[in-house]
Amino acid sequence: MSNHLINELLKQEPDPSFLSTPLRDDAFEQSDQEKIAAIEYHFGQIMYTLGLDLNDDSLSKTPKRVAKMFVKELFGGLNPANKPAVSLFENRYGYNRMLVEKDITLYSCCEHHFVPIIGKAHVAYIPGAHVIGLSKINRLVQYYARRPQVQERLTVQIANGLKAVLQHPDVAVMIEADHLCVAARGIKDTQSSTVTTHYSGRFQNETTRAEFLSLIRGGK
Repeated sequence: MSNHLINELLKQEPDPSFLSTPLRDDAFEQSDQEKIAAIEYHFGQIMYTLGLDLNDDSLSKTPKRVAKMFVKELFGGLNPANKPAVSLFENRYGYNRMLVEKDITLYSCCEHHFVPIIGKAHVAYIPGAHVIGLSKINRLVQYYARRPQVQERLTVQIANGLKAVLQHPDVAVMIEADHLCVAARGIKDTQSSTVTTHYSGRFQNETTRAEFLSLIRGGK
């Protein structure tokens, strides 16, 4: 990537320290099994404090189930070792219009209350010399979603992940999601949803952006 392009990308982005998920320096010194064992113990203590009977056959294995779910599933995206390898293929077709992958199922977790964020992501890019294997777009979305998140950061992380793979800035991301921290507690509003967007490169052009929005809304 040229120095000019790098400088242009940096001008478009906020302070990079705010784009990384907050992690301690020793976040990966423990193995997954050690983390599962620790979370199992502490979640059991939470259940005990709530007054639940951990000798009940329906509850006795819940701490371990929750621990495995946290480490291996819901928060597997915290570990860089789980970042998917993204396949690039030579753009032999000379395809130079936007490619849109819409309605990607998205499950994440609000880092403020640790309750689900449920929604969908729409991702687009304009191919250059290479195109991305389609399933890899979905996998990249899931990787960044599988960690405690705020939707704004998640949107930018997905966009930056794609730009790093493509080595150019022509990327758009939209996320539409319901937050259970809004729907199931606090204000208890089950009707509202949250929409975030990121447009960079050629998607900052109003016409290109309008085409993206038209394609993701098409047929609805």
